[in-house]
Amino acid sequence: MQVTVSQQNLKAAVGLTEKVVAKNTSLPILNNILIKTEGGMLRFSATNLEIGITTVIGVKIDEAGEITVPARIFNDFISNTSDEKITLTTKNNTLFIQTNHYKTHILGLDPKDFPIIPKIKNNPVAVVLARDIKNAFVSVLDSVALSDARPELAGVYLQAKNNNITVASTDSFRLTEVVIPAKTTENTIVILPRNTVAELIRVCGDMAGDIEIKYADNQIVFCNNDIELVSRVIDGNYPPYKNVIPEKSVSSVLIKKDDLEKNVRLAGLFSPGNSDIKIAAESEKITIIAKNPDKGEIETTAAGLVKGAGFTIGLNFHYILDGLKHIPSSDVILEYTGEGSPFVIKPSGMTGITYIVMPLRG
Repeated sequence: MQVTVSQQNLKAAVGLTEKVVAKNTSLPILNNILIKTEGGMLRFSATNLEIGITTVIGVKIDEAGEITVPARIFNDFISNTSDEKITLTTKNNTLFIQTNHYKTHILGLDPKDFPIIPKIKNNPVAVVLARDIKNAFVSVLDSVALSDARPELAGVYLQAKNNNITVASTDSFRLTEVVIPAKTTENTIVILPRNTVAELIRVCGDMAGDIEIKYADNQIVFCNNDIELVSRVIDGNYPPYKNVIPEKSVSSVLIKKDDLEKNVRLAGLFSPGNSDIKIAAESEKITIIAKNPDKGEIETTAAGLVKGAGFTIGLNFHYILDGLKHIPSSDVILEYTGEGSPFVIKPSGMTGITYIVMPLRG
């Protein structure tokens, strides 16, 4: 192989694929990126056997070929090279790199040993804007369970149906659901691993316009013309989380998001070990109280439009802040649904985002 490529494009392609690579002492080939000429382009691929990613860039090809090279050292070298043009040449599983100011070579491995990354040739089950699906994944990531005791909860629920994509997550203490518009062709439900969602958030930042979502044989693909990410999905059925979302509320509060966030953050400074704060709503204000025998106590008030009866509820302040940071509206609606029942936070003036926190006992 002999190709000439711009440093900027090479750096972007290597940086994108290198993040998927994980250190693997038992299978050294998984530490490598596969570089291959294909269809007049240069293709870069990496996999950790759970997630695979491929991207292509335009190059000047003088000789076709392929090689795998260690991802970390290749990425570090390219990132620290400022010369505009780079020539890559391969011989005997060695990659020779030459620029105006640098000349080096990196020992690689036989590309025939590189794992096959699954290809899904099915028609897309959905087409969605990259920025929309990225923002949806960002909103639900905090609510994914960190424990693998229940594998379904350690992932993100995704449903493509009726020209919408719904993503949701819950760790049994809070729940987030986001609905975004999309073009869908069939009803598809999958559970995405947490690591896949985190990787998709990163990759979607490099995608513009639409993303196609394809699904077959417990594998899902998110792709456009330049980037393709494939992942396994989690076996099993996601719990019927919609049963937790209350259909009506006893009381509601319309409040400025910044006011609520500031006061919750201040109260959190004095919360006890379980991060408990009390929110009391009455008339045209809410009062937030926290007490800690080792630190002291605080009481803050903020203006809010209360509809229905007053209420008092104990909540984990971290969970409230996690929910607020993903709500784009300047005002939020707080819904009290009864003693011991879920507490709902929604944006005001828009639909598509629902965040629920379970109250603390006592």
